[in-house]
Amino acid sequence: MNDFLGYQERDSFIHKMNGTSKLIVFILLTVAGILSFDMRFLIGLTVFSALVLYFSKISWKSIRVLVYLTVIFAVLNLLLIYVFAPHYGVELYHSKTVLLGSGYYALTSQQIFYELLVLLKYCFSVPLSLAFLLTTQPSQLAAGLNKVGVSYKVAYAFSLTLRYLPTIQDEFQTTRKVQEARGFALGKKASLGKKLVASTRLLLALAFSTLEKVETISEAMALRRFGKKKKRTWYYAQSWHLADWIGLLFGIALLALAILLVSVDGGRFWNPFA
Repeated sequence: MNDFLGYQERDSFIHKMNGTSKLIVFILLTVAGILSFDMRFLIGLTVFSALVLYFSKISWKSIRVLVYLTVIFAVLNLLLIYVFAPHYGVELYHSKTVLLGSGYYALTSQQIFYELLVLLKYCFSVPLSLAFLLTTQPSQLAAGLNKVGVSYKVAYAFSLTLRYLPTIQDEFQTTRKVQEARGFALGKKASLGKKLVASTRLLLALAFSTLEKVETISEAMALRRFGKKKKRTWYYAQSWHLADWIGLLFGIALLALAILLVSVDGGRFWNPFA
């Protein structure tokens, strides 16, 4: 849990890329994935995102909880889409091929195809986001945000948030152990009532501890006259290298391909049923 959503230092070419270039490429690929509903393109983008995460050398242990939660949320989302709009795929593709059942909740090929597209959106975005967040130092990310036009105050606030996540995780583990030492069990053998009481105590203790640290950081930044100037320099600002330019060109090419497919397909949705 110590590395959960925190920067993980590894020896990979993705870690060595400029924070600004990674941010721009991430935005380009995200826009391309959101824009297109072409399954062929989304499958390729998903494979690319998975390869990026693999070459980032991020440990599975540190991301498995988030992946499991994402899978649960994705499955729930797909079920709700089918419950509330079981014929949305039929409306999109202007055809109906019934595979199972009859009536309002008849399962159609078009609905399955549409929900697979929604699933692919998760499959490409989650590995891409994890690779971006876990391979970029918060200070480098803040410098990158500022380089693309974001106010340095906002960029620094975002950097502090990411930097503070590992601290919150350590505080959580420490507070949990203290609560267990005092007899407020959170283990599997504890009853539901005891778990609720212990969880409430744990969350309150963690909230007060977090607020205290936020106040300390705010006072320290105020004493250093943070925000008095319109611009600032960055200690972690990096120069661009060949890998950054290659990544940028690749991101632009994929976005251009997504836009081209919209033109070729006659819209955002590729219709294999036509």
